[in-house]
Amino acid sequence: MPSQTPEERSPELRKIIHVDMDAFFAAVEQRDRPELRGLPVIVGGDTNGRGVVATCSYEARRFGIHSAMSSARARSLCPKAIFVRPRMDAYREASRQVMTILRSYTSLVEPLSLDEAFLDVTATTADGALAVEIAREILDRIHRETGLSASAGVSYNKLLAKLASDWRKPHGLFVIPPERGLAFLSPLPVGKLHGVGPATVKKLSAMDVETVLDLRNLSLEFLVTHFGKSGGWFYDVARAIDERPVQRNRPNHAVIALIAVI
Repeated sequence: MPSQTPEERSPELRKIIHVDMDAFFAAVEQRDRPELRGLPVIVGGDTNGRGVVATCSYEARRFGIHSAMSSARARSLCPKAIFVRPRMDAYREASRQVMTILRSYTSLVEPLSLDEAFLDVTATTADGALAVEIAREILDRIHRETGLSASAGVSYNKLLAKLASDWRKPHGLFVIPPERGLAFLSPLPVGKLHGVGPATVKKLSAMDVETVLDLRNLSLEFLVTHFGKSGGWFYDVARAIDERPVQRNRPNHAVIALIAVI
């Protein structure tokens, strides 16, 4: 039986917000050291060794620098970049402040790393409050109380909320309502979907599948045959269906992995 649309599956759709700090580590450095503001700042490892970029300011991103790039490559792209060693204690404290703000709106907060989290505000909006207004208030409070900026995405599931938070960075707010979910996804590269990694992108490309719409045109049987259990997930997310709940106290493996590479 074909998967149902979000409206058919859940008559009372969830209200999910994804909050993502803007260039978090670099922003903390620029906040704490005013002389760095407006400059290309890179937080990461040694340029003479095997260090990598943990994050960089938006000024550095204009040179094509991005997270996980080797520090040596980043230096070659922007010789005038200012490299800063990570200060994890400072980032953890800033993260603690942000998460405290988020938890003042709902207990259903799922941190993904120090600088991003999902919130399920379905219950919070039961009295008529709008999720987009909650998101806007959260962004204003983060800026006012921490001196940092964040972006937020609002939608009816985690997949779309996370995509939306990246849509108008920095300090952006974007909403994807249920009636716009399919249209929003259709032109996106398949690699934008949660769970579709580089190897899968390459395999799909060999099948002439480049966009989410291309993926949506494949049958469930075809996807399961070629991708096993993951095929069912690909079938659903191509149709804007993601029933993963927001989980409190989720283990933060992403932070451990990040510390390991910097």
